[in-house]
This record gives sequence, structure tokens and C-alpha cells, in this order.
Amino acid sequence: MPFAVIDRPSSVPSVSLAVPEPGLTPRDLLDRAISLRPMLRERQAEHEELGTYANDVHATFERMGFYRITQPRMFGGYEFGLPTFFRTMVEVSRGDPGAGWCLTLAASHAFLLASHWPEQAQRELFGETGHFVAPHRAQPLGTATVVPGGYRVKGRWNYSSGVPHATHFIGTAMLQKDEQAPPSSVLVVVPRGNFAVLKDWGGDEILGMRSSGSNTVVIEDALVPAHHVIPFNAQFCRPEEMVGGTPGTRLHGNPMYLGRIMGPYHASLVSVVVGATWAAIDEYEELIGRMKTLADPNLLRADHHDFQRTLGLAIAGADAAEAILVRTLERYMELCERWAADDTPISVEDNLRLRATLQQAGAMGVETVEMLLRSAGAFTTKKGNRLQRYFRDVMMYRTHSSA
Repeated sequence: MPFAVIDRPSSVPSVSLAVPEPGLTPRDLLDRAISLRPMLRERQAEHEELGTYANDVHATFERMGFYRITQPRMFGGYEFGLPTFFRTMVEVSRGDPGAGWCLTLAASHAFLLASHWPEQAQRELFGETGHFVAPHRAQPLGTATVVPGGYRVKGRWNYSSGVPHATHFIGTAMLQKDEQAPPSSVLVVVPRGNFAVLKDWGGDEILGMRSSGSNTVVIEDALVPAHHVIPFNAQFCRPEEMVGGTPGTRLHGNPMYLGRIMGPYHASLVSVVVGATWAAIDEYEELIGRMKTLADPNLLRADHHDFQRTLGLAIAGADAAEAILVRTLERYMELCERWAADDTPISVEDNLRLRATLQQAGAMGVETVEMLLRSAGAFTTKKGNRLQRYFRDVMMYRTHSSA
């Protein structure tokens, strides 16, 4: 039986480009994310059942500026660096990893749009309000056909994380321009209203990340203007593509918009895992602070060296994983600045090293959560237990093709 179609557009007006936030700092964004932690934890079960975060939470994320962190100032964004964006996502994910995954994969692609689409497309897609929320499904699960006026796009993209609150969808499609040549992959941007979102996420449909909004997107037949479609070659890691910069570096004057995505894309996943690791530590620390040891019913687990050791190792693991995450993003920014200074391209090896380094951080986070679950005991595997939820969530990262 086919899945039902859902549509959850925000009923909250978008922030106007005419209403900037003068004096806003990265610390302000982190503090906003931290302030939401109790609410997000309280609503974890609700959001798992919904398959995404609720509309009022989406409105809060929008009001707090989480969708605009890397968006260009020209289009109403804050144009902060990638370390600021992903550190904020860590803090949201510490409240709810599933909601953090949904937000991160919905909010991170303003950076992609600002890097690689021509000015006309950016002006049209960011629009009058600057409110742009879009997942990108990187696997080419659709087709694009040249027609008068642009391209006809159709396809079915599963695991489109972040789509429930999206204003647009970015899909990878195969383009056959010439029957004699092999097809090439392209990125297409399709506005909401021209695609359907299937109700195939949430509840017990999947092991973990149940609130990540990883629904399937279906496009039956959409006409996409030619300037909303760009080539997608090897995740933009080829050095020759950097000669003269990108549409984003030329338009915004910011080398961050070279848009080499191999590292930043994996950071979207790892930042959530790091947040989940800290969430598991918080839960474990609360647990050992109220539970007694099995051997001595008068001794708190928090006062026993076995549990102290586990907690210490977990904190060290989370600290190390977060340090790797932030330093790798700083390295990306440095490589972009090096290109701006002397035209040194970011090599394929540079891109692969960024991604591989982040993979180490992701693995450390998963192993830390697993250690905490084992130490806490079998009761934490029951439905509704937060440690069980965090373990399910990080195992979804472990099975991701990028990991």
C-alpha cells in the first residue's frame, strides 16, 4: 500500500530581510541552542512519533536564526563560518539528536546554494524574505531532461533528511544531454509545492533518528529553470573547478563559498553524533547520581570507581570528538583563506583528509555512547529510556554510507 503524502509548511511568517540582528555573535547562537535543551529533551518522544520536530519548534528555530547561520548577508543571513554553524548544531543535538539531524540537514544547504548557483538563481531562491530551508539528497535518484525553458525533473529520493519543514528540495539527478555521451549528474532546486513528501518516517518505521524528518521526496514532473540546475561533479573536490573561484566567492567576496562539501557534508552527521554523545553523558551522570551499586545498596554508583572511570573516559571521548570536529572545520576555513591569498587550490587529498578525519570523530562518539549503555545496565534498553534512544540514534550514523 502506498504511503500517504504529508505536507507541513510553516504557518509562521518568515523573518524579513529588513530585520537584521545587529551585534549578534556566535556565542549568542550557542546560548540560544543551549537554552532549548530542556524543552527538546522533554519532547523527544513526541518528535519521534511525529517523525520530525513540531511546527512550534520549527518556528523557534527560525526565530533564533538557526537556518541563517551560513547564509550570505546579502540575502538576510549572518554569514558566520562553518565552525559556528556546526557548534550550534552540536548544542541542539545535545537536546535531541533526531531533531538535531533534521535541523542540520535542513539548514546546512544555504551554504551550498550560496556557493555554486549563479546570482540570478540565488536572488530567486533566497527570495524576498531570505527564508531558505532545503535538504539535499546526494544520490542521483531522479532524471533531468532538457526541454524548452529548462529541465523536466522527475524522481523519488528517499532519506531526504530535513524535508518536513523545507521551503525547497535539492535533488541529484542524471542528465542525458547527448545520446552518444554518458549521462552526468546535476543538482536541481525545486520549490515546495512541486514535490510531495511521503509519510514514511517516524514512529517505529526505523531503528533510530526517528525525528530526523528523513522522508521520501517524490517529483512526478516539475519544470525547473535552467539557471536553477548546476553540474555536480565529485562533490566539488576537483582543483580545476576553483580557477577563478565560484559564483559564491565572486558574488559574496567570502572564500568560504568555494563550497568544497566533502568535509562539511560529513560534519553535518558528526556534529549530531557529538551532540548525542554529550546527551548520553548527561543521562549517565544523572543516572549514577541516584542509583546504588549492586554490591553495596548503600553506595551510590557515582561514588564507585568503576562508574567514575566510565564517566571520565566518556567525557574525554566527547571532548576529543568535538575537538576533532571543530578543528577540521577550522582547517576547511583555512584552506579557503589560503586559496584567497595565493590561489592554492584545495586538492582532492585535502578534501578526503577532511572527511576521513571527521569519520574518526564520529566513530569515537558512537563507541562512547555504546560504552555508557553497557555500563548503565540492561534496564536502559527499555522503550522510552533516553540512553536507549541515543544509542539507536548513533547507530544510524554507523550504518550511513558516508561513515
